[in-house]
Amino acid sequence: MKSTVLALVLTAAFAMPVMAADEAPKTKQVCVDVMKDGKPVMDPKTKKPKQTCKTVKVHKKHEGTAVPEKKK
Repeated sequence: MKSTVLALVLTAAFAMPVMAADEAPKTKQVCVDVMKDGKPVMDPKTKKPKQTCKTVKVHKKHEGTAVPEKKK
């Protein structure tokens, strides 16, 4: 009886982190215009500026404490 209870507790303890690891990180797509000589490069077909896009992870912002001012 004791070994069965111990096995259930250990199984539950090791199963918890596995569920949290399955979550995918949140991402967003960031696009920036392609520049040449300070001007955006235009696509000849669409007549719109060319863009380069990347998918980046969104990180959680942490609240911090204020930095004390320097004494003179």
